[in-house]
Amino acid sequence: MPSIQLETTVPETLNGHRFDQALVNLFPQYSRSQHQQWIKNGQTTLNGQQHRPRDKVQTGQTVTINASLENESSWAAQNIPLNIVYEDEHLIVIDKPAGLIVHPGAGNPDQTLVNALLYYDPKLAHLPRAGIIHRLDKDTTGLLVVARSLEAHNALTKAMQDREIKREYEAIVQGVMVAGGDIEAPIGRHPTKRTQMAVTQAGKPAITHYRVLQRFHAHTHIRIQLETGRTHQIRVHFQHSNYPLVGDKTYIKRVKIPAGITDNLKQALKTFPRQALHAIALSLSHPISGKVLTWESPLPTDMCELIVALQEDANTHHD
Repeated sequence: MPSIQLETTVPETLNGHRFDQALVNLFPQYSRSQHQQWIKNGQTTLNGQQHRPRDKVQTGQTVTINASLENESSWAAQNIPLNIVYEDEHLIVIDKPAGLIVHPGAGNPDQTLVNALLYYDPKLAHLPRAGIIHRLDKDTTGLLVVARSLEAHNALTKAMQDREIKREYEAIVQGVMVAGGDIEAPIGRHPTKRTQMAVTQAGKPAITHYRVLQRFHAHTHIRIQLETGRTHQIRVHFQHSNYPLVGDKTYIKRVKIPAGITDNLKQALKTFPRQALHAIALSLSHPISGKVLTWESPLPTDMCELIVALQEDANTHHD
């Protein structure tokens, strides 16, 4: 059974915090309940002494974790095909297809990327969330990194928090954008629709950068770079900016069919099966060697076909 040994010092910013809250800040890759369990078992100590989860920590105290990792869950290993674009002993990079949910949850207990990963590498059962560092929505395609060792998981989780992992996307949105720019608007749970997110003042900070790749008659093909990684961030930010993603059934009330477009494009827009969003590029420092690695994934067929239809329609408006 894998064991973890972690040690750090309580910074000034956490002075006076509860022990378990401080641990969640210091080691966010583990849940608060996991930290509380380790505290109660004496596997996490302050200056070598056992404390209670509610005890307050002080600046300069040494936090030490010596714990064994149980299997994270009873998730089943399932033989689901994976498109692996890179792997070594510390990480795997997956090119995720549309329709594959990343993580089991309510209503989706299996047939997810986690189940596929546990079949491919059973040792991932010992890592938090089977090594998954970040998620893509069910119908978003593209690149996603998975840690394969605890050392890599710790390093990649910290790199994600510190915004050192570069993630780029391409999307097709409704409306013609004049130029690229930035969207900075906090995102939180929608106040009434609990399965949706929304721009809300009570939300967490969220920053999205984008540039225009190509303008069409009534749509724009854009390249996006995430600075933060909130749930549904891209979809919510562009919907909030009145440029919703084509095909996003969650955040668009109805499909917008511009007047005067070709029948081919009209059909393509009506039948596009998902949000037109693809995680096209991923760049990070290898968690062990430090070498900078970059991967790119070609646009999937459905988005390429949509762009062709948009281009054909744009050509008819120039004629």
